[in-house]
Amino acid sequence: MEQPRAAARLQIVLGHLGRPSAGAVVAHPTTGTISSASIHPQQFQYTLDNNVLTLEQRKFYEENGFLVIKNLVPDADIQRFRNEFEKICRKEVKPFGLVVMRDVTISKSEYTPSEKMTTKVQDFQEDKELFRYCTLPEILKYVECFTGPNIMAMHTMLINKPPDSGKKTSRHPLHQDLHYFPFRPSNLIVCAWTAMEHIDRNNGCLVVLPGTHKGSLKPHDYPKWEGGVNKMFHGIQDYEENNARVHLVMEKGDTVFFHPLLIHGSGQNKTQGFRKAISCHFASADCHYIDVKGTSQENIEKEVVGIANKFWGDENSMDLKDIWMFRARLVKGERINL
Repeated sequence: MEQPRAAARLQIVLGHLGRPSAGAVVAHPTTGTISSASIHPQQFQYTLDNNVLTLEQRKFYEENGFLVIKNLVPDADIQRFRNEFEKICRKEVKPFGLVVMRDVTISKSEYTPSEKMTTKVQDFQEDKELFRYCTLPEILKYVECFTGPNIMAMHTMLINKPPDSGKKTSRHPLHQDLHYFPFRPSNLIVCAWTAMEHIDRNNGCLVVLPGTHKGSLKPHDYPKWEGGVNKMFHGIQDYEENNARVHLVMEKGDTVFFHPLLIHGSGQNKTQGFRKAISCHFASADCHYIDVKGTSQENIEKEVVGIANKFWGDENSMDLKDIWMFRARLVKGERINL
């Protein structure tokens, strides 16, 4: 099917931003406590007042920048996401705007449409089945604790980390997600990342550096790895190597919520299977777009814009704000201000 010109397409897409939001989310108290450093309630700056998180959970997130909620997403939903991903890999469905990625070690001559050749799909906002993840009441009731009631889904991914080829390219370098985002304030942005199966250090679980969300955005670029690096896998160049690391061992349905300045990454998949997770970055509709020219984010801006214009076949027609407005979807609330 012939791709429409980006400019005309954006007018249609931007019209979607006002479409009806997801149904009202009812917040319910959670159970269980997590140990954390002592913090006075008046010092909360990374979470908003809510009746979902326990006091100990709020303290933990404030101190560490992440919070794992066990068994949050039901098995039935996980299976539906898995089924849709497999259909996408077989090209049985072709959602508009979806980006399908493969590992740098897979050459074009080897590529055939299958789950084994697809390492990630992102920007699935036009796939109704996968986008259900971003509107799940179980997810949104926690997201609202960080963003407030007007919530945008900004960036979507289903990650299919492959068995490592031996070149360690299945790793994801340590990075901060804010490097990719031209909107602020950072404290009103949160990622929800859900394990679709058991995940541990053998198949490349997330690794986080607790407390690094309290720092600033650091310069990112491609790491100098001998085996190669996947497209847009930028990493921090000068992080403190002695920082304590926590490896997040998770079961199917477990979900981690984390701040966009938290330094994190993932190790290589040393198993013969694929490691799946689904995620969305959410932001308050009160966030605003910023111009990243002249900042440490300018390198990712050039790369993202170049890829987008090549994808739409309309050179120099889209800028970074256009791209993020295309991705944004209002999932709860009444307005979008980006």
